[in-house]
Amino acid sequence: MVKDSQGIVWFVALLWLVYLVDLILPIDFNSYGLVPRTLYGLIGIPLMPFLHGSWGHLLGNTIPLCILLFILLSSRRGYLEVIVSIVILGGLLLWCFGRSAEHVGASGLVYGLVAFLIASGFAERKPVSILVALLVGFLYGTTLLWGVLPTAGKSVSWDGHLFGAIAGAGTAFVMGKKSDTQELSSH
Repeated sequence: MVKDSQGIVWFVALLWLVYLVDLILPIDFNSYGLVPRTLYGLIGIPLMPFLHGSWGHLLGNTIPLCILLFILLSSRRGYLEVIVSIVILGGLLLWCFGRSAEHVGASGLVYGLVAFLIASGFAERKPVSILVALLVGFLYGTTLLWGVLPTAGKSVSWDGHLFGAIAGAGTAFVMGKKSDTQELSSH
């Protein structure tokens, strides 16, 4: 677990490093963000979580991301699969159905992790998963509800939040079904 916890530190450090390099170089990294339904916007699917528009934006994602990644890491195996699934599926949904804008930031991953951890409690029906779901629901439930609505603000990627949450919940149910199938086949 200690080695895996270091992965969280490295991941978050990479977010900050990308932002700092973006400040130094005369290139606007955010131009590599996700732009729905454009060919060049596809590159933003894997890059979006690493790009941030301001210090406040980066800090606002860093704290919940650290907490949620630690909870994910502490409560289950296969956490890397969860993260990649949320980023790719949420990004694809945003690319297909999002409003036309340049979407950047790790908040889609944050909302995806919140939804994943809550939905896992329902999908798995195991005591640890249920306790994690209750904890995450208590910490981030209202944020999840209000952040996926168009009223979140003009400069907020509420649709990125929404599709991240859908990707997180979908990943939880698919992984829950896969876990059920593996348990049945082992009996």
